[in-house]
Amino acid sequence: MTSENTGSGSGVPWSEVEAAEPELAGRVMKRFGAFKHHVLATLRKDGAPRLSGVEADFRYGELWLGMMTGSRKALDLRRDPRFGLYANPGPGTDMAGGDVRVSGRAVEVTDPEVLARYAADVKPPEPFLLFRAAELTEVVRTSIEAPYLVVESWRPGGPLRTVRRT
Repeated sequence: MTSENTGSGSGVPWSEVEAAEPELAGRVMKRFGAFKHHVLATLRKDGAPRLSGVEADFRYGELWLGMMTGSRKALDLRRDPRFGLYANPGPGTDMAGGDVRVSGRAVEVTDPEVLARYAADVKPPEPFLLFRAAELTEVVRTSIEAPYLVVESWRPGGPLRTVRRT
């Protein structure tokens, strides 16, 4: 879909997560879909973490990160593409739908056709920047299945790991 350089090649696009672990991918997408705004972790120039609100969206088999032009998080990703994305936990503390996060590397989308398609579908405030989570390196979902705390984690090339703790 795009011709951006995706970096080191150790991660996978969202479509490969869906192919490898469709049930986990479905739960993750549902959790992210419950709210529009989520929390993005990037790295500042000095290496310190930066947490920012971001709109995340799954479409066309990809995970997209939309942001304002000139935002610090965009500058961070341009300099160092590593990120962590945490799904909005929502109101209360019942962990409905679980606690979900993904990590990897993002690339800025510059292809005018892809940007136009995304803008036509999503209608973000203009102007906007768009990044694609091109190399996902980890997907984690933590949930409660009484009496257990259940942690599901997946990394490219490996099986889904599920740990139940009491």
